[in-house]
Amino acid sequence: MNIDEPLQLLGGLAPKAFMQRHWQKKPLVIRQAIPGFISPLNRTDLLDLAAQDEVQSRLVAQASADGKQPWRFKHGPFNRKALPPFKQPGWTLLVQGVDLLDERVHALMNQFRFVPDARLDDLMVSYATDGGGVGPHFDSYDVFLLQAHGQRRWRISRQKDLSLQPDMPLKILAHFEPEMEFVLDPGDMLYLPPRYAHDGVAVGECMTYSIGFRSPSKSELAAELLLRLADDVHDSVGDALYRDPKQLAVVQSGAIPDALVDFARGALADALRHPMALHRVLGEYLTEPKDQVSFQAGAVQSSGRQLILDRRTRMMYDTQHVFLNGDSFLASGRDAQLMRQLADGRCLDASDVQRLSKAARGLVDDWCEAGWMHVKS
Repeated sequence: MNIDEPLQLLGGLAPKAFMQRHWQKKPLVIRQAIPGFISPLNRTDLLDLAAQDEVQSRLVAQASADGKQPWRFKHGPFNRKALPPFKQPGWTLLVQGVDLLDERVHALMNQFRFVPDARLDDLMVSYATDGGGVGPHFDSYDVFLLQAHGQRRWRISRQKDLSLQPDMPLKILAHFEPEMEFVLDPGDMLYLPPRYAHDGVAVGECMTYSIGFRSPSKSELAAELLLRLADDVHDSVGDALYRDPKQLAVVQSGAIPDALVDFARGALADALRHPMALHRVLGEYLTEPKDQVSFQAGAVQSSGRQLILDRRTRMMYDTQHVFLNGDSFLASGRDAQLMRQLADGRCLDASDVQRLSKAARGLVDDWCEAGWMHVKS
């Protein structure tokens, strides 16, 4: 992707300019980001997905006008009879990870790869009847809201008061004060940075695509990385025992010795001492498939044929490794260059596959058999 080339998707801004001016800074309304856009999925398609056990779906029913019926929230799967009538206003069906379920939606999400894959999370589809929405709220991540069908009225605010209404099944802002309001038509798109308050309400029946970006917290990241480091702690730290030949007799026997604290601190430092340890576990974490993801095994050899990554595959790299679906592989020289090309483009031409070393082609064959990538038929 040429990051200096203006994109209709970004309202005529080049990706470089968009990231500098708007990313994590301020909203952007883009009229006809995708001119003449027609949703790859219709209502029936979405309902079929929501009925599947392995698909994450949620139903949100709005409070009644008289306030007597509170917000209702349920997790799927949902068969058609479990959903309210289409003529009933004020309800929303949310289906998560649709990019993993449909090749056309996956191709749409790939248009946003001017942001690192490490940040790209998933595409959620929201179907709503007239007046449907999930209430005024904020997200902790960046999001592009693409109108796919019908109209949705958005009200947004940069307000600092992010307190929530108590005793609600949803995180609804208690004191939402909108600053801007606009209606999006099919093909229009709204970008919102993290923690920007917003409220979207369907104007008639509508469908909205939400392209979200992962933003792990420090605590989440630390916990995941420490767990992964612990798997290899024996190799990195060894079995040296704590020794204290100079320990004196003590009166306060309940106090933890300073020397033991220093020994523990050294053990943790040793676990991170290897220069590539942190890079390796971070790459494995960032490419770990989601729990509901499964691959269909294949048996086709890759030699002499174009490779295409499966839409569910997450592939990244750093200066020393290639990461694929939670696994890490050391790579250097021409193999590393070609593997990075595969990760960036999500495909590798047959002529480039032939340039891989024998060991690398063996890996690629294993990945094809696992269903992580496929040869072009």
